[in-house]
Amino acid sequence: MVRQLTRSTTELKVDPGSEVLLISDLHWDNPKCDRKLLKRHLDQAKDKGSYVMVNGDLFCAMQGKYDRRSCKSDVRPEHNVARYLDALVDTATEWFAPYADILAVIGRGNHETAITKNHETDLIDRLCNNLRLIHGSNVIAGGYGFWVHLRSGHEKMKKVYAHHGAGGGGPVTKGIIQTNRRNCFVDGADVIWSGHIHEAWCLETMKVGTDIRGEVKHTTVHHVCTPTYKEEYQDGHGGWHVERMAPPKPLGGYWMKAVHHHQGFELVFTRTD
Repeated sequence: MVRQLTRSTTELKVDPGSEVLLISDLHWDNPKCDRKLLKRHLDQAKDKGSYVMVNGDLFCAMQGKYDRRSCKSDVRPEHNVARYLDALVDTATEWFAPYADILAVIGRGNHETAITKNHETDLIDRLCNNLRLIHGSNVIAGGYGFWVHLRSGHEKMKKVYAHHGAGGGGPVTKGIIQTNRRNCFVDGADVIWSGHIHEAWCLETMKVGTDIRGEVKHTTVHHVCTPTYKEEYQDGHGGWHVERMAPPKPLGGYWMKAVHHHQGFELVFTRTD
């Protein structure tokens, strides 16, 4: 069950042992998006009865009339029309319709917020509205940062803080250095999930404290970075990503599974195949 608690917080109830698919940076409308891989992962989620959460940049949306980044080779034929932004929303509504019942939250990334800033329309809000009104979805439009209260079993809860991300990631650190910075200001999260830099990693940090009885306890914080579905090296010879000597990036996402035990439940993360 998906339920919006506040403007920034969504409650997501899942069965014990079930999984949630975490993905970001789909760049779905870009010709370099590996839609076959994306469809395979969404079909897997559908078969499993798993919810799907998207942490920004579902759209690429760079081929508008006044976008300095636009390139004729990076627009799909169905989007090469006068009503470009409308076409993005309409075709995405149709393409994601089979998954309307499993889409839980779609957050905004820098590609979507740039459109809102420069063209005064919100692609994510429009897509979610269409999926709800036309296809009966319960999907919620998340912000650039948003919280998810994940409940499983008898009102047990884990808190997920999702933020699309910022910066370039770094060729050496792959953005992992950000985990320590986020630990300083994100309070109470069991999971801190980011995207944006098109890297794939998952690691744990530990915190020590006391419970209400004064007993010392250790708390695990999972840091997850989901990669992308945009294959920059598919043509093998050029483009902005290749020209700046950036490396190939991993594709896919992560499965987040609720594993129950006598004290509650833990979260286990595995890469999509």
